[in-house]
Amino acid sequence: MRLIFWLLFLMMTGVYLTMALWSIPKITADAGGLLAFDLRPMGYSFEEAQAFLAALSEQGRDFYLNVQQMLDRAYPALFAVVMVLAFRQIFSGAAQFVASVVALAGAGFDYMENASVAVMLRAGGGLNEAIVSAASRWTMLKSASVTVALILLIIGLVRAVLAKRKAKQ
Repeated sequence: MRLIFWLLFLMMTGVYLTMALWSIPKITADAGGLLAFDLRPMGYSFEEAQAFLAALSEQGRDFYLNVQQMLDRAYPALFAVVMVLAFRQIFSGAAQFVASVVALAGAGFDYMENASVAVMLRAGGGLNEAIVSAASRWTMLKSASVTVALILLIIGLVRAVLAKRKAKQ
């Protein structure tokens, strides 16, 4: 199980680094410095979505729809599985369940965000406030869930290290 965890962790990290160092910066540059929807943890307004889409070239839109969204189809699942496996090692009982649900919710919200962003990217001039509002909400929920999951991971790891030190004494 340990080998599987580390292989999945490496895959997750590779996908994350590919997005963080290549695809997202490419989209941001193509949009004249405006951040991609995925990087707006506090959400965005209809006007901000319109501005981003207006600034994004047709090639940038295709890249976002095809390359970035392909990478972002793999990442949420990898993140959730890695987190659940980690939580199984550092928590037990209700804490393990709650932490796992938070990580899985983050992945679910990320997939809902991706679907909504795809609709916005394809909408062209037909963008409407309802889809922007939904996409923004999914982005905020994803961001909050992932943040909570990472905080829980840090808390669990600190607890595990402290327990190990205490056991050695």
